[in-house]
This record gives sequence, C-alpha cells and structure tokens, in this order.
Amino acid sequence: MPYRLRYDPAADAVHDAMPAPASEQLTLALADVCHDPIGHSIPYGEDDHVVRMVITDTAFAVILIGDATKTVTVLQINYLD
Repeated sequence: MPYRLRYDPAADAVHDAMPAPASEQLTLALADVCHDPIGHSIPYGEDDHVVRMVITDTAFAVILIGDATKTVTVLQINYLD
C-alpha cells in the first residue's frame, strides 16, 4: 500500500511557485517516495529512517516518514535556481 503524501503549507507554496519542469521532476520523485520511502530518499543527518531528503537536479525536499500512519510529509522544499 503506498504512503499518502502531505505538505507543510510553506512547502506546498514553494512547490506551487516552482517552474513547471522543476515542479514536475520533484512531483515524480515524491511519487516514487510514496511507493518506497527508504529506497527513494536519502538520510537527513542521522539515518533514523524518519527524517530524510528527496533530491532532484533542481530541488530538494526534507520529508518525514510516518510508518504507523503510512504518510510522507514534505516539511521543506528548496529550489535551486
């Protein structure tokens, strides 16, 4: 069963403001994370399998994996212009 994707409101605003190609690339990467959170993300600091990062060519997102609730929450997005 895939994980459900959730956004912090500030991260959602950043994603909405990104140029279309960069936004699409991040959207596809986050879709992959919803099917395999650990396999499609990298550790953020200590590898606790909870707070991780998703990296694309032009952006990175900090995510929170909730195994019990089957959610991936996007906490922060940075767009690299």
